[in-house]
Amino acid sequence: MDGPMRPRLASVSDFQFGAVATETIEDALLHLAQQNEQAVQGAAGRMGSFRETRIVEFVFLLSEQWCLEKSVSYLAVEILERFMVKQAENICRQATVQQRDNEKTESHDWRALREKLFNKFTLRLVSCVQLASKLSFHYKIINNITVLNFLQALGYLYTKEELLESELDVLKSLNFQINLPTPLAYVEMLLEVLGYNGCLVPVTQLHATCLTLLDLVYLLHEPIYDSLLRTSIENSTPSQLQGEKFISVKEDFMLLAVGIIAASAFIQNHECWSQVMGHLQSITGIALASIAEFSYAILTHSVGANTPRRQQPVPPHLAARPLRAAASSNT
Repeated sequence: MDGPMRPRLASVSDFQFGAVATETIEDALLHLAQQNEQAVQGAAGRMGSFRETRIVEFVFLLSEQWCLEKSVSYLAVEILERFMVKQAENICRQATVQQRDNEKTESHDWRALREKLFNKFTLRLVSCVQLASKLSFHYKIINNITVLNFLQALGYLYTKEELLESELDVLKSLNFQINLPTPLAYVEMLLEVLGYNGCLVPVTQLHATCLTLLDLVYLLHEPIYDSLLRTSIENSTPSQLQGEKFISVKEDFMLLAVGIIAASAFIQNHECWSQVMGHLQSITGIALASIAEFSYAILTHSVGANTPRRQQPVPPHLAARPLRAAASSNT
């Protein structure tokens, strides 16, 4: 696959922790907490439906081919997820209208909308990656020539105008709100706080492992969250209603971040695992049981049997309500 020249990517050693004033970190953490609370409260419907393994893997491999930062690949997945959810909702809305009014005109045919979405999915995915690269505040922005060459290699013949139209379709669908929070932002912010709090495990080491585990969670999103759901309800066959209520947990990036960091700490130095867990609980207000269960689910799907001893199941209301106390106490 032809691509641009490969400059040196930012390595783990390029990340510097402890260089920001504590007041700035506190403000940033509070802002992320409030964003997360809003996301959890607003989670519903088809959210999370398009973080499928094949889609995520495509985005990750494409980002690697184009030498993009890890933050870009996560942002691209989130932009694509929200765009596809909007499109799916639009198709369902059109289908409802057609069924009610017995509308048969082509302009309102929901099947035509579905077919169009399917045929242009690869183009839309690439547009999301390109848009994410433009928001990365980095010199590595993917230009149209690179994108068109890539699509041509896959057998898709598009023009520059069609490429620009695709980007504009994504932007309009999301009301130009594409600077979305990603789990990586929560992970790195919490690592910053851990560094100030005297974490026994060096945060630079944790950061490297966190990136690997975050990739894993994205690639194994459904198996990991399904196992967490079964544990939380103490039932191997959750009902549809239970699954729908669990969507808020899937959209909870703060809970994901503490689970990632706790699992990373266990891999790096299991003797310090409890200390890191205590720090995370103190920072976020998330129950230790919730952090432990999430880290257990991640570790089970990554390193297998050598995981911390399971604690009591996660109460669903604890898992879905992180940072309520922490956020309200600072407002």
